[in-house]
Amino acid sequence: MKKILVANRGEIALRVMRTAKKMGIRTVAVYSEADRHAPHVKFADEAVCIGPPASAQSYLLIDKILDVAKSLNVDGIHPGYGFLSENAKFSQAAEDAGIKFIGPGPHAIEVMGSKLAAKDAVKAYDIPMVPGLDHAITDIDEAKKVAKEIGFPVLIKASAGGGGKGMRIVENPDEFEDQMKRAISEATSAFGDGSVFVEKYVTSPRHIEIQVLADEHGNYIHFFERECSIQRRHQKVVEEAPSAILTPELREKMGNDALNVARSCNYTGAGTVEFLMDADMNYYFLEMNTRLQVEHPVTELITGVDLVEQQILIARGEPLKIKQEDLSITGHALELRVYAEDPAENFLPSVGTLSRYRRPKGDNIRLDDGYEEGMEIPIYYDPMIAKLVTYGVNRDAAIQRMIEAIEMYEIEGVETTLPFGKFVCEHEAFTSGKFDTHFVKHYFTPEALEKGNEGAAKVAAKLSAYLFERNKIQLNVPEVNHSEWQNR
Repeated sequence: MKKILVANRGEIALRVMRTAKKMGIRTVAVYSEADRHAPHVKFADEAVCIGPPASAQSYLLIDKILDVAKSLNVDGIHPGYGFLSENAKFSQAAEDAGIKFIGPGPHAIEVMGSKLAAKDAVKAYDIPMVPGLDHAITDIDEAKKVAKEIGFPVLIKASAGGGGKGMRIVENPDEFEDQMKRAISEATSAFGDGSVFVEKYVTSPRHIEIQVLADEHGNYIHFFERECSIQRRHQKVVEEAPSAILTPELREKMGNDALNVARSCNYTGAGTVEFLMDADMNYYFLEMNTRLQVEHPVTELITGVDLVEQQILIARGEPLKIKQEDLSITGHALELRVYAEDPAENFLPSVGTLSRYRRPKGDNIRLDDGYEEGMEIPIYYDPMIAKLVTYGVNRDAAIQRMIEAIEMYEIEGVETTLPFGKFVCEHEAFTSGKFDTHFVKHYFTPEALEKGNEGAAKVAAKLSAYLFERNKIQLNVPEVNHSEWQNR
């Protein structure tokens, strides 16, 4: 594999290209007109514009991307995440064109892309499941009957897709019919498939996922867990590895179950098996993401393994050289997704131009980003600017380093989730490890964020006043050519 096309944009395109370049592999970028001057376009060895800004006219065009790949004699295609990364047709089309898809085969993507098909596939492995329907449904009366049997609260979820779309929590029977209609409508609009299923809603859930790798020779290994419970709108914002609550015994059990999920669909490549965990430490299979995850850097930092490199080696047909017993957890890592969103306005997207952009630097700080100062945040794509990742010898050290990194990170021109990340890292529920997916609902308000900003401003004002009083006797402005400041 001498040349790879990265069918994505932004920070993930750059992240994949950096590993490819490290491996001596040439890279091809595809880009929309909105990304003409983007860093991933400049970094690639070759770059081709594939259409207008809208993703439906550029990054989602399977035939156009494959035409570019064939014309430039590409050996493999890395889909990143989002866009076509979990599209079975894309995987199949690449395979038919004689180009290696750096990810699982179409069968695994198709099975795990349907939550119901995934549940059916893993039945034989006795993996814990949330009580509920094992088939898709659109009949409201039948669904309501099932919901009453399961017991409220229940969760209505779209069979296809994810990201919180087509998902409704129903607290009592009176709300059920209206929420079912809304879920079906949203699922139809988002995925073209209105089928949903009903399951017991796990109260106070924690979202814990296991990173797996599988090669084409039947070898499967896992890279322990990631905790992803700090979410807004059912989407992750803060992730960490390892989890603060898992015991070694539970970690091993969940890891083995995750490997069996991968075996159930003959998985190859990097994938993530997601579980929900209740307040009593019971866990249930949620779904499998058949791609690299946004939060993969925290796993890389605690294991010392480049997961993108492993993806490429597997796609080359090489057997895994890493064995399960070779892997161990060292230290702790934390990731904040830096979105162009306004936390004070219910995390609404904040589009604009990055009038100031200064990256945090220092030991144990990793920044995966795809923007430069002066660039505009386009309205066409996910508003993530960067993934800010910190590492420490333990969880407390990783959290403290994250707070320091957030304070160093200067972004002006748009609102971001940086203040929210600091709020999380300083909150007792998070630092104690006693939190769940309802963290935002229970603890976060715009007023709380403003209060934190006021506190910081007061500290800064007091420090400034103290320093002024201490130094005002010596504070004579010197002649420039006699200033000792020049040598400091």
